[in-house]
Amino acid sequence: MSTPTQSPTANPDDTTSSRSTAASTDVDVPGREESTELDQATRELLVDGLRRTLDGRWRATRDGVRERANRSDLLPDPSHTLDEARARVLEEMRELSSQGFAAAGFASDHGGTGDVGASITAIEMLGYADLSLMVKAGVQWGLFGGAVENLGTKRHHDRYVSDIISLDLLGCFAMTETGHGSNVQALETTATYDPQTQEFVIDSPTPSARKDYIGGAAQHARVAAVFAQLITAGPGQEPESHGVHCFVVPIRDDNGDDLPGVTTSDCGYKGGLAGVDNGQILFDHVRIPAENLLNRYADVEADGTYRSPIENPNRRFFTMLGTLIRGRVSVAATAGAAGRKALALATKYGTVRKQFEAPGADDEITVLDYLGHQRKLLPLIAKSYAITCTQNELVAELHEVQSAAPDDSDAGRQRQLESSAAGLKAYGTWHASHAINVSREACGGAGYLDENQLSIMRGDIDVFTTFEGDNTVLTQLVAKELLSAYADDVQGLSAGGWVRFIAGMARDVVVEKTAARQVIQTLLESSDEDTEKSTLTDRGTQIRLFRNREDHLVRTCAQRLRRATDDDNDAFEVFNNAQDHLLKVGRVHTERVVLESFIEAINDCDSKAAAELLGKVCDLFVYSALEDDLAWFLMHRHVSVERAKAIRRGVNELCLELRPYADVLVDAFGIPENLLVAPMIENG
Repeated sequence: MSTPTQSPTANPDDTTSSRSTAASTDVDVPGREESTELDQATRELLVDGLRRTLDGRWRATRDGVRERANRSDLLPDPSHTLDEARARVLEEMRELSSQGFAAAGFASDHGGTGDVGASITAIEMLGYADLSLMVKAGVQWGLFGGAVENLGTKRHHDRYVSDIISLDLLGCFAMTETGHGSNVQALETTATYDPQTQEFVIDSPTPSARKDYIGGAAQHARVAAVFAQLITAGPGQEPESHGVHCFVVPIRDDNGDDLPGVTTSDCGYKGGLAGVDNGQILFDHVRIPAENLLNRYADVEADGTYRSPIENPNRRFFTMLGTLIRGRVSVAATAGAAGRKALALATKYGTVRKQFEAPGADDEITVLDYLGHQRKLLPLIAKSYAITCTQNELVAELHEVQSAAPDDSDAGRQRQLESSAAGLKAYGTWHASHAINVSREACGGAGYLDENQLSIMRGDIDVFTTFEGDNTVLTQLVAKELLSAYADDVQGLSAGGWVRFIAGMARDVVVEKTAARQVIQTLLESSDEDTEKSTLTDRGTQIRLFRNREDHLVRTCAQRLRRATDDDNDAFEVFNNAQDHLLKVGRVHTERVVLESFIEAINDCDSKAAAELLGKVCDLFVYSALEDDLAWFLMHRHVSVERAKAIRRGVNELCLELRPYADVLVDAFGIPENLLVAPMIENG
């Protein structure tokens, strides 16, 4: 078997410690020079073994959605008008509801089945069909429904949840405003308590307080979960804002007309997602009953006295938002599905499309046999595999945390989950957007035709990098978590205040990592601490390179931020000048987590042949990640010039080795056949 070469002193065939072992006995994976075509039995075994790893814990849910969604009529129709596209998506949602699609996302005592992991997995699978359908479903059941269930109490559950599940009550999630998106704590919409009538008055005091880009607000939603500054005064006290809280606010009557004091408008045509009716909402002193406050974490008594079991306002705010993390995890999961589908389409086209003859030959060469084309697609496929395994792990963790009894909640575990979700959402959606664009380019003019889906997908995926958390802000959040472990004192501080806190925390910074996985620890212990002395296919060496980069960046970033304590330095200027460094900390941390999750998944694979192939895919993920950041590794002397050259050669070698398995790798994604309809694949 040909293996990427390393430094002159390394043994390129010494890959024993990098491969996962499996107890089962099945077919061997042939090397490139042994076979260029797979027999059908080998192919089916490989696809099955790979798919079991990718499908993860909720594979039964995936298979159920695959069976029901194997219909080409679920694909977006670019010939539809805006109204037609929206009506069609709503009709498809009603069909999903009739099949019990939404029940898993709600607790059993609220009319659901309480399977958080199944709920996210089902939503993810919609990414293989129509991203408008996924977003519309996510808004109704994930965001609006999730706000009512997770921020409300029994009175809200009894009144709303069953109708939310059945779509008898259509809602929207009104958080983002024209003037504030990522900075949720600074939202301007107000909810002022009137003790005389025991009502809240919802108001948009400025033009920038307009709720904006709200899915469902343009046409279908009858009710909104509105995030607003709660203002009240106890007896004999002055009115005071207690921060952002969530309220159930009716916005339309049964005929679809705006209610008094509510003005809705339509965002109109967007860059994609034609089936989602995004709109704006303005409130002019709209009165709602006091009981419409979603009061799980705070309430207002009849006389205006504010009560909350969480005294610290910053902790209360982040606790509220933390319960809504499911939406962010779902967005990352669905983006991953869309990226995999694009890569499948481009790979299949690459295996049938031919261009130019080889010297002395009459037949033209299949496009995917060109190394340049392999380099476009195969590293992205490898990265998709790594991200999918990490996503499965994140969904399982979210399931465990949100399924636990309230008394069993672990604040530290919740914070870690929020950080992981933020990092993977950013890392995964950036990858999906890039993968879809590269896939479009890899298919030339055919990829630009709507009939081949990629051009539609490219428009639809674009907003995933900025909604449910802007990726730049989320990546910065991950870095802050690494540096400060999100101590209570730091939550809610301004940039300058946060920097001062970090600067005064300690003289030395130690990267806090979750308890090392046993398989990772074993690999580290069996590898040479000097990464230049071992082969790059050694898993321990790969882990060390990723960890060393992260540790270096965290420490040097902390050193830069400490300058904020100097009297002569402006704290914000110090922070702003180090922001590029901070963002890199967040990215490389997530990439290290992705690698270790992928290794764990390979170790758990129960097929020897699939595990061996996954090992090669993992190597390509590592080599291409190192190549992408080669300037940093060289500049900071974490790799030698000779090793840098070996990394470049290694990407080439691995692409050539994986070329015979390209179809196998994308077929293992398990995309329903009728959702991969594309004339370019059929016609070549």
